[in-house]
Formats: sequence, C-alpha cells, structure tokens
Amino acid sequence: MKKYLSKIIFALIIAAFTICCAVNAPITEAVGSLWALLPPIVAIGLALITKEVYSSLFIGIVTGGALYAISASKGFTGVFNTIVKDGLVANLSDSYNVGILIFLVNLGIIVVLMNKAGGSRAYGEWAATHIKSRVGASLSTFLLGILIFVDDYFNCLTVGSVMRPVTDKHKISRSKLAYLIDSTAAPICIIAPISSWAAAVSGTVEGVNGIKLFISTIPYNLYALLTLIMVLFISLSGLDFGLMKKHEENALNGDLFTTRNTAYAADEAPMHTKGKVIDLLLPVLILIALCVTGMIYTGGFFSGKSFVTAFSECDASYGLSLGSLGALIVIIAYFLCRRVLTFTNCMDSISAGFKQMVPAILILTFAWTLKTMTNYLDAGTFVSGIVEEAAALETLLPLILFIVAIGLSFATGTSWGTFGILIPIVTSVFANDLEGVSDTGNIPAMVIICMSACLAGAVCGDHCSPISDTTIMASTGAQCDHVNHVSTQLPYAITVAVVCAVGYLLAGFVQNVFVVLGTSIALMLAVLFMIRAMTNKKVS
Repeated sequence: MKKYLSKIIFALIIAAFTICCAVNAPITEAVGSLWALLPPIVAIGLALITKEVYSSLFIGIVTGGALYAISASKGFTGVFNTIVKDGLVANLSDSYNVGILIFLVNLGIIVVLMNKAGGSRAYGEWAATHIKSRVGASLSTFLLGILIFVDDYFNCLTVGSVMRPVTDKHKISRSKLAYLIDSTAAPICIIAPISSWAAAVSGTVEGVNGIKLFISTIPYNLYALLTLIMVLFISLSGLDFGLMKKHEENALNGDLFTTRNTAYAADEAPMHTKGKVIDLLLPVLILIALCVTGMIYTGGFFSGKSFVTAFSECDASYGLSLGSLGALIVIIAYFLCRRVLTFTNCMDSISAGFKQMVPAILILTFAWTLKTMTNYLDAGTFVSGIVEEAAALETLLPLILFIVAIGLSFATGTSWGTFGILIPIVTSVFANDLEGVSDTGNIPAMVIICMSACLAGAVCGDHCSPISDTTIMASTGAQCDHVNHVSTQLPYAITVAVVCAVGYLLAGFVQNVFVVLGTSIALMLAVLFMIRAMTNKKVS
C-alpha cells in the first residue's frame, strides 16, 4: 500500500484540480481558463512520482493536445494534428530551437574531442594536485559558474563538462554537481548586465531604458542573490539536507548516481595519453570567445553598434550555434596540428558527441512541445487576469507577483516567457508613475521592486520545474538523471523562495534596498544555520 500511496495522492490531486477547472469553465472553453495549467501539472507530477521523464512529458503533451482540440472543436484527428504538426514538427522546425540544438550537438562533439585528446584526464590530474578537498571542488564549480555569465545554456554545459572529472574524483554526487551548475547559471545571468538574459528582459520593457531598468532590479533580485549566498554557504560548510543528503552519502560510498543512470554513457577514455591541461582550457576559451563574438555579431556589433547595444539586441540561439560551429572547426584544426588526434578520431567524435546529447534533445523537444500546448491553451491570459485583479493591493503586489511568477514559470518551464508576460502587466499597472521617466531617468522604487519580483519568481519557478530548459541543461551538463536533479534541488530552491517571500512582503512596505536586502540576507543565513543545527542533531 505504501508503494502506491504517492500515486493515489497524485490521482486525488489531479481529480480535485480537474473539478476546479470544470467549475472555472466547461472543458469546451478550456482556452484562457484554469484548464490551461492542467497539462504541465500532469507532466510535472508524473515525472516526480514515476521518475520517468519522457513518458511523463508525453502524457502532458497529449493532455494539452486533447484539451485544445476539444476546446477548438477540432475533433479526434485534431488531437494528433495539434500534437504532431503544431507541436513536435513546429518546434523542431523553429529556427531558435534548431539553433539551440546545433549548439548542444557542437558542444557534445567538443567535449568528446577533449576527452579523446586527453585534455579532461590531464585537467583531472592537475586538479587533483591543486583541488584537494570536496570544499575546493564545490567552490571551483561555483566560481567557474560565476565567470561564465553570458548565457545560462552555455554556462550549464561548459561548467558541467569541465568540472565533472574534478567532482567525480572528490566523490561529489552528480545530483549535487547539477545543483551547483543550475544555481550559478540562471541566477548569475539574471544579475549580469551583459548577458542574453539582460537582453531578453530589456526587450520586454517599453517607454523606459531597458538596460537601466534591468541594472536597477539587481539589488532587489532576492532569489538570484540569496541562491548564490546559499550555494557559497553549502560549499564551505558541507551542509546537505533533504534527498540531496542521501545522494551525497551514497557518493561518499562510491555511488555517484544513487539511482540508475542509463541516460548518459560513461565518458569515453582518452585516446591519447600525452594530453595536457591546455588541451582542455584552450578549447573552452576558444568556445567562449567565439560564442560571445557570434552573439555580438548577430546584434550588429560589426555594423557599428556598441558592445552593450549589440549584446542587448543579439539573437542568442543563432549566435551560440554560429560561435560553437566556428569553435568546433578551430578546435579540430588545433588537435590535428598538435597531433594528439587523427582526422579519423575527430570524425568519429561527431557521432559520439551527438549521441551524448540525445537525452537532452529528447527532453528539450518534449518540453518545448508541452509549452506550445500551454500557449495554445492561453495560460498567460488566465494568469494576467489574476495579476491585474491583485493590482489594487499595491503593498502586497511584490509578494503576489513573486508567487504568481513562480507558479507560471513552474507550469510552463520558461522564465523568459514568464517575465515576458508579467513585465508588460507591471508597466501597464504603473503607467502613470512611468510617465516622464524617459526624460528624468528616475524610475519609481515600487516599479523596480515589482519588476525584480517578476524576474526572481521566474528564475525560482524555472529552478523547480522539470520541464525548464535550464534545469534540463544542468542535468545534461552534470550527466545526471534529470528527475534526480529536480527532486534533490527542490528543497533547496523552496528554502530560498520562502525567505524571498518574506523579503518581498517587507519590500512592499519599506521600499528601501538596504533594509530589504540586509534583512533577507540575515534571514537566509539564520535559516541555513538552523538547518545545519537540526541536521547535526539528527546525525548525533
């Protein structure tokens, strides 16, 4: 009975939610109603309970396709058209998505090349003499994640491929590595003025200097700042709690995965034993340099625009695919000149690298399709109505926006889509306060706080969601079972979210960055020390 308890509870929750949906609107009027949130809830719940991410996402997609077909009176065949043609085919033919997939495959090939050349092995040996503890390995992962702030996808995959040999050597579980990667990817990108995220945020704001507003939100972006503080605290103190504690204990006993890890093949043994550390570092530097160059190229840097303007107007997908392809060509030429790999070795790495990225490509394709189903059901309109009704409670608005952003980002798996929906609502709510801002440049504090709450909630929901691109990339970078990563990260993300909620409640009344940020940091540290004390007490 105990074995099936979680499934029974989930079935009851879905039944109750379905009844609420029916009360909200009949199933024939699912578009723009509470029904729109049912597909992601089904997919996410099944993934966490069954530990099978592919089947769970597909069932969520079918649920969304069926709801949309019924609502649009498309009949039985309309379900298949919606799922296959409008969902899977449309997402795999979308230029932005294809660019991300090209970037993924190129990076997979580069990682295989570095392994075959012996660069990863040489770096592991170097790290063994310089990084001598689990604390050092965790801090190194954290610092590398902060240094690669231009894009979250790039951050997850690069940090994962570089740090896996080091964390494996010091018996840090793949779940913990995935958490360290994920918690220094989106959080650092959302507070870095020169990043693809800054470009995305600034592009959703009208009538105000987008970059200036983005910079103004940084001190109030509590989730990003507190997450980084929490990662630093955990790295230094060795604190683990929740399901992560079990994974870390197993890792110390030699089991880095805890549960089956059939999704990713083991890293290939190096073909060349004379590889050097430069054979890993130089390819990574080439990749970073050319990806950044590719991004500013798509933004018009070489047509006369400034670096910041080019970055804010770049096409991240095209830039990353362009840069990674160029890096792949240069890296192959480098290894051939070094004579650590033959031309045949390099060509064999192409198929091997593609195979390494197949799990990520499958999950991303299903996640994108599920988002498409949610978009067809117009979940954004339903959420927008809730926020607009809550606008009268101005002092509670930051807290409400934070919670709504978490829910929307969690359900849709996209932080960009979340702040793309919510930020225009905030600007419309404060339209009178924003009049003349373009002339004076003085943005009202409440506007900045509400914008920050949207961004923070979007990143938080993105962290918690199994269908989030960034969460999937973090699992891929760490080569960790995806459901393991989500289930171990949830307690950490929820802990930070609760502290942030208190911070945004305070911000609605105080509107002083020093009081709000100082209080939130103090509360975060107090909670972490309390968790450590409780954890140590249980052990003793």
